[in-house]
Amino acid sequence: MRYDKTRKVLELARALASSAEGLTLDEMCHVTRCERRTVERMRDAIREVFPQMEEIPDYPTKRFRIPSGLDGFFQDPTTEELSDLGLATAELREAGAVSRSESLAGLERKIRAAMRHARRRATETDVEALLRAERIAVQAGPRPAEAPEVLMVIRQALLGMKVLRFVYHGGSRRGASRDVVPYGIIFGRMNYLIGAEAGTTKPKHWRLDRIEKLQCLGMTAAPPADFDLVAFANTPFAYFEGPQEDVVLRVLPSGMDDFKNHRFHSSQTVEDHPDGGVIVRFRASGMLELAWHLFTWGNKIEIVEPPSLRHQITHELRVALAHHEQPVRLKHNLEKRAS
Repeated sequence: MRYDKTRKVLELARALASSAEGLTLDEMCHVTRCERRTVERMRDAIREVFPQMEEIPDYPTKRFRIPSGLDGFFQDPTTEELSDLGLATAELREAGAVSRSESLAGLERKIRAAMRHARRRATETDVEALLRAERIAVQAGPRPAEAPEVLMVIRQALLGMKVLRFVYHGGSRRGASRDVVPYGIIFGRMNYLIGAEAGTTKPKHWRLDRIEKLQCLGMTAAPPADFDLVAFANTPFAYFEGPQEDVVLRVLPSGMDDFKNHRFHSSQTVEDHPDGGVIVRFRASGMLELAWHLFTWGNKIEIVEPPSLRHQITHELRVALAHHEQPVRLKHNLEKRAS
């Protein structure tokens, strides 16, 4: 227990030293996962060790920070932190995220170079052992395109608030040149530029692997002041755009073990069902992708609302069934050629 308290104090000190604007007491509670009185005592203890801690008025509260940072003794990463960084780098590399994996690999080299020599030697063997013992499972599915030169231009436009021009091999005008105001980037099973065509404000998804001849123009433009990329990313079930609908699902008792560590949507609410299982409610667009996902639940889930979602999944099932019940023509043709 004493070790745990010491670790939390060090974590809080690091957080106070790494924050440019400082932390409120509530934010310190979130960092340490401790109650307010405990955090106040930890803050006071840190102030005794680091008297340079600043108290910044921020009505109706106050913020605290350590402006000059911490020395290397307090900042050396742990074995677990270095191992997790290596795993994150490997996971991005396996997923095809070449640019971001190279960025993390460069960060790891800088961290190791900044460590004290004795500490670096002491951790290297343990980190390598953990990396050999912990591997990333390669999942079936698309590998999103992530060309470093494309990301570099998009980030340049985002930072400089400039318009992007590119040829887009998708949408209703395949191969047409588009001028787009960039709003942000969403990484996932597919990587998307989020932005609105020049002259409009409605954000759209632009797949990075369908973008060619990308250039950053001199025209200045920025997303609307009230645009929230996190809120936008959490609106659809996945990436397909469309009208939002209220979704109600019942997870049956047979599916509760799977549901314990599952989330359908960031806005979901969960309530117990009187006959067992739970009712899950959320509002989202992208019913086709939701139907595909619900298929993986088999008979462990029921679609209560909307009726259109039930129709969508039954239609997809009928199409798949009709296709797979047909004779396997390829096998027949191969056998015919062989004979």
